[in-house]
Amino acid sequence: MRYEHIKAFDIPDGWYKTIERIWTHGDSFYVGYGSEITETKKLSITLEIENPQNRPLIADKAPCDMKYVNSYALQYLWLGMKAEGETYTYGGRLREPLDQVELAIQRLVDEPRDRQVVMLVRRPEDLLKELAGMKHEPPCLTILDVELYEGQLHTTGYFRSWDGFAGLPANLAGIQIFLEAFVDEVNKRSGQSYTTGKMIFHCKNCHIYSRLNDIIEELISPEEDARRQISRKKE
Repeated sequence: MRYEHIKAFDIPDGWYKTIERIWTHGDSFYVGYGSEITETKKLSITLEIENPQNRPLIADKAPCDMKYVNSYALQYLWLGMKAEGETYTYGGRLREPLDQVELAIQRLVDEPRDRQVVMLVRRPEDLLKELAGMKHEPPCLTILDVELYEGQLHTTGYFRSWDGFAGLPANLAGIQIFLEAFVDEVNKRSGQSYTTGKMIFHCKNCHIYSRLNDIIEELISPEEDARRQISRKKE
């Protein structure tokens, strides 16, 4: 299993770099069980994003837009509303049976130096369902660890599996919006002016599906990379 530590300036930069690193350094892996049975390329990664608050949150070539991301952040992460056919949402698991979001906010208001504020998405019964042979897709996002340091809320998380092309950009942009709402609530109750800080996510299986090979080749082409560099210099 190959591992890469990827440092990125912002979320779009993190998406591009992750795709490029999986494509050039990833292991070929056949998924025999899961949401899609297919060939992939995968890496075990740590993605470290220095400025996740930078706008735009979504790269212009990403397969999602801010309308989707805002809906995802509000309904799927913050409120935990389920769409038709969904058995759970990340927000639903964070809110029930204990409202971990509320507890985490209040804990940082009461004790901003606490380094033990962790919100859990995956549950022990997910493994029990798998062992029982039940049709069950456990959450990809497993934990969110939040910590206040030098006036910023830094976040560390873990994905057990991550679609690097389609899932990663929407997940990170949505989580950033969720964290901004989280910090706003801490500030309202504490009278402070915290901002969101660095974002670090680990994943043992960040992957690209083989059906996207042509799209990925075009995305990481030298011509496309040169275009991104020119665009970055203009910002």
